[in-house]
Amino acid sequence: MNRIKSLLRTTAVRLSALYIILFGLVAVGLSIYMTSLAISMLTDQTQKTLNEEIANIEHAYQHGGLPLLVRTIDRRSRQPGAFLYLVADPQGRFLAGNVQNIEPGLLNGSGLLKNSVFYSRFGDNGDKTEHRAIAAVIDLPNGMKLLVGRDISEPEKFITIIRKALMIAFAAMAVGALLIWFFVGRRALKRIDQVTAASQRLMSGDLSGRLPVTGAGDEFDRLSHNLNIMLERIEELNSGLRQVSDNIAHDLKTPLTRLRNRADEALSRRDKDVDYRQTLEAIIAESDQLIRTFNAILMISRIEASTAVEHLEKLDARPIVEDVAELYGPVVEDAGVKFEMGKTFDVNLLLNRELLAQALINLIDNAIKYGATSKRTPTISLSMNDNDGHIEIIVSDNGPGINPEDRERVTKRFVRLEDSRTKPGFGIGLSLAKAVMKLHGGELMLEDANPGLKAVLSFPKLAEEKTDLKKLS
Repeated sequence: MNRIKSLLRTTAVRLSALYIILFGLVAVGLSIYMTSLAISMLTDQTQKTLNEEIANIEHAYQHGGLPLLVRTIDRRSRQPGAFLYLVADPQGRFLAGNVQNIEPGLLNGSGLLKNSVFYSRFGDNGDKTEHRAIAAVIDLPNGMKLLVGRDISEPEKFITIIRKALMIAFAAMAVGALLIWFFVGRRALKRIDQVTAASQRLMSGDLSGRLPVTGAGDEFDRLSHNLNIMLERIEELNSGLRQVSDNIAHDLKTPLTRLRNRADEALSRRDKDVDYRQTLEAIIAESDQLIRTFNAILMISRIEASTAVEHLEKLDARPIVEDVAELYGPVVEDAGVKFEMGKTFDVNLLLNRELLAQALINLIDNAIKYGATSKRTPTISLSMNDNDGHIEIIVSDNGPGINPEDRERVTKRFVRLEDSRTKPGFGIGLSLAKAVMKLHGGELMLEDANPGLKAVLSFPKLAEEKTDLKKLS
C-alpha cells in the first residue's frame, strides 16, 4: 500500500494520469461525434431513398390509378430488401402490402412521420411489433391511405455494433494505459530510488559514489551523467583540499621548525659574538620562501576553483613565449645553463597572459634545478609546435629526466622525488602548471627528451586557427 501511495505521488505517474484523462476525454468526444455523424448520415440516406420510392409510387398511381398502384406495390414488396408498403381503405382495413401490423393511429396522419414506427411483417410470430421504420402516409382518393416506409433495424444494428466496438476498444485502451502507467511509473520510481540511495551515500561522506547510468540515454541518464561530472569535480577539489592539508602538515613543518630552531639558537647563545643580523636575515629569507609557497598554493586553489570563461581572452601566444624567453634567458645563463630558443609562430589561442607566463617560468625554473645535473653541457630549450589540432609550447632539458611511472605523481602538490629532496623548493611548480593548463582546457604532458625531460603545454586550437594553419601548410 505504501509503495502504491509513493507511486501515485511521483511526477511521472501524475503526468501519465493527466495524459490518460485528457486522451480519454478527447477519445470519448470523438467517439460521440463520429457515432452521431454516422447516425445522421444513415438517417439522411434512408429519408432520401424513401422520398425517391414515394415519388415512384405516386408516378405509378398517376398513370394507372389504383389497379396499377396495387400491382406495383405487390411486385415491389416481393423484392429482396423491399420497402414497407401498405394500402388501406377508409375503414382502416389492409388491402395490399407486406405489412401485417402497425401501431394504432398511424394512418390518421399525413406526410412524413416525425418519429420512427414499430411494425411487424408477414411471417412474424403473432402481432409482435419487433421492427422499426421511418414512414410516410399518403392520402389517396376516396379516403384510402398509402403507407410507404423503410426499415431501420439494420442501420441501428450497425450503430449498436459500432458503439459496442468503441466501448470494447476504450476498455482495452484504459486497461492498457493503466498497465503502462503502472509499469512506467514503477520504473521511474525505481530509478528515483536508485538516485536517492546514491545521494544518501554521498551525503554520508562517500564522495566516490556515483549516480546510476543505465545507458538508455533518457532524461534520467543525462541528469545522472551531468551530476556525476559535478561529483567528480567536487571529489577532486575535496581530495585536493585534503592533500594540501596533509602536505602543509608534513612538508611545511620542517621549514617552520628550522625557523624556530634558528631563533632559539640565537637566543640561547650568551656570547657577545653572536651575529643577530645574519640570523635574522636567514629567518627573513626562510619566511619569504614560505610566503611564496603559500601564495602559490592560493593561486593553484583559485585557478582550480575558477572557470575558463572568466579569465581567458583571445591572444597571440608567440609574444608571450618570446617575452618569457627574453626575461628568463639571462637567468638561465647565469645559472651556467645554455638557453636555446626554438621555432615560434603566430597563433591565436584562448589564454590568460599572466598564468601562461607563470607556468612557463615554473617549467624553466625546474629545468634549471634538475637539468643542470647533466654530465653534458646543461641545455634548456623553449619552442612551439603545431601538432594535429593542438598548439604545443615545449620546455625541454638534457638532464636525467623523470621515470615514466613517476610523471603523473610529480604533478601533484608538494610531491618531490627522493633525488630532488636536496634541491630548494616545495614541489608545487608542476602542479601549478597543470592547474593552469586545466583552466585553459589543455594538458600538461611530461615526455622523454632523449636525453632529459620534455614538458609540453598542449592547447586546443580555435576553429579559425585550424583553417588558417591548414592553408599555411
